[in-house]
Amino acid sequence: MSTSLATLTRLRAVQRRLRALIEPLDDAGYRQQFHPDLSPLGWHLGHCTHVENRWLREVVMGDDRLTRHVDDYYTPERSPKPRRGPQLPDKADLLAEVSRQQDDNVLLLSGMAEALPDHPLLENEYLERFLIQHHCQHYETMLMVLNQRVLAETPGGFRPETDLFSDPQPPAQTHVPAGRFLVGGEAPQAFDNELPAYRVTVESFEIATRPVTNAGYLHFMDSGGYDDPAWWDDGGRAWLEADTAHAPEHWRQDAEGRWYGIDENGPHDLDPNAPVVGISLHEARACARFFDARLPHEHEWEAACRLGLLEDSGHVWEWCDNAFFPYPGFEAFPYEQYSKPWFDGNHFTLRGGSRHTRRAG
Repeated sequence: MSTSLATLTRLRAVQRRLRALIEPLDDAGYRQQFHPDLSPLGWHLGHCTHVENRWLREVVMGDDRLTRHVDDYYTPERSPKPRRGPQLPDKADLLAEVSRQQDDNVLLLSGMAEALPDHPLLENEYLERFLIQHHCQHYETMLMVLNQRVLAETPGGFRPETDLFSDPQPPAQTHVPAGRFLVGGEAPQAFDNELPAYRVTVESFEIATRPVTNAGYLHFMDSGGYDDPAWWDDGGRAWLEADTAHAPEHWRQDAEGRWYGIDENGPHDLDPNAPVVGISLHEARACARFFDARLPHEHEWEAACRLGLLEDSGHVWEWCDNAFFPYPGFEAFPYEQYSKPWFDGNHFTLRGGSRHTRRAG
C-alpha cells in the first residue's frame, strides 16, 4: 500500500511551508510566546512532525521510538502554553530533526522504504489527508502568531496613503426561503465534527451576501458603537470592560487619527471594501445589532453558501451565533479528544476561511 504522488506532493509542500515560516527567525523569536492563546512558532513545527510520527509510526507501524520521549510535550492538553517555548531545543537542531523525520515519513508513505501494513487509517488515504489538513491548520495559526509578533514589535509612525472612509450603508441582504438543506462533509476528507452529513429544516431568513467591510465597521465605530451599551449583550459588555477594545485588534491610528492595519508583513493601508478581520464574537454581535441584523446559525450560513448566495466567503472567518456542537450520529475519529473537548458550549462556530487558509487538496 502506498500513497499517490499527488497526495505526497501536497503533504511535502505543506511540510516545507511550515519550515519556511521558522527559518528566518532567530532562536529567541522562534521560542517566544507572542499571545497567551497562541503557542511559540517552534512548538507548532515540532508538534506537526510529532503528529506525523504518532499516527504513521506509532499507531500504524507500532513503533514509538520517535514519540514516547516527547509525547507529553507535544500533546496540547498535557503541555501548558507558557512552558512550551523554554523547553524547545535550539532552532537549528529542531529544524534538522524535523527535516530528517519529515523526509523519512514521506519516503515511508511512498512505499519505497518498506511496505506499510493494512490499516484502517490508510484506507482511501485518510491519514495522509488528515495530516495535510492538520498541517494547513497549523500553518494558518503560525501566520497568526507572526501577526501578533509584528503587532508587538512595530512602532508607530506609519502614515497611510489613503483614508479609510466610513460607509453607513448596511450590507446588502438576500432572502433564503425555508427548506431542507444538506449540511456536513464527506469522508475521508471531512473531520469527525463534520460527519455524518445530514439534512436539516431551516426556516426562511435574510442573510448579508458579503461580510461586513472595513468601511462598514468604521461606521459602527464612528457612530459610537463601542460606547453604546444598546448594541452589546451582557457577555459583550463584560468582555468590553475587561478588554477595553475600541477597534479591531489589527487596526492602529496615526498621529492624525487615520486608521491603518498591521499584518504579519507590517503596517498597510486598509481597503475600505475588504472584509473586516480581527474582531471577536462580541464585536461581531454588536456590529450586527447596529445594522439591525444578527449573526446566522451555521446551518443558515451553510444553506446560503450551498445555494451560491454568498460572495467573498473564504476571505475571512465569519462568526456564527451558535456553539460548536456534534452532529447527530457523531463518532470521535481518529481519537476521542480531537473534537469532543470543544463541545463545551463556550466555543462558537466560524465558517468560511481566511486569506491564509490553504486548500488541502
